Amino acid sequence: MSEIETRPQSLTEQMRDGNLFAEQCPSRDVLKHVTSRWGVLILVALQGGTHRFSDLRRKMGGVSEKMLAQTLQWLEADGFVNRKSYPVVPPHVEYSLTPLGCEVAVKVAELADWIEGNLPRVLASRSER
Repeated sequence: MSEIETRPQSLTEQMRDGNLFAEQCPSRDVLKHVTSRWGVLILVALQGGTHRFSDLRRKMGGVSEKMLAQTLQWLEADGFVNRKSYPVVPPHVEYSLTPLGCEVAVKVAELADWIEGNLPRVLASRSER
């Protein structure tokens, strides 16, 4: 095979390379978790420090207990959130960002800040349509 001709990548190679556009790319799940409505808000909220579950739920109006728990589990599994459970009654669980979580939180906070800063333009565009 010449240098110009290249063979198509195998699925294993595509997955290893993290080809976001490939249907089976594992980075799609991570992207879904981080950029979901609740994922973004959780990451931004935890930038301010450790929070209990009930604190996060109060901070994020409109999130169901089930959705908050599920999103926290996803972010924990992805290595972004640390969950610390204390053996007391009633149960006491705290959530904080891991070092990897701090990195991704900066990125999603920048996106959230951009949206907030440009919201008047976005809303104006919506009303024009």
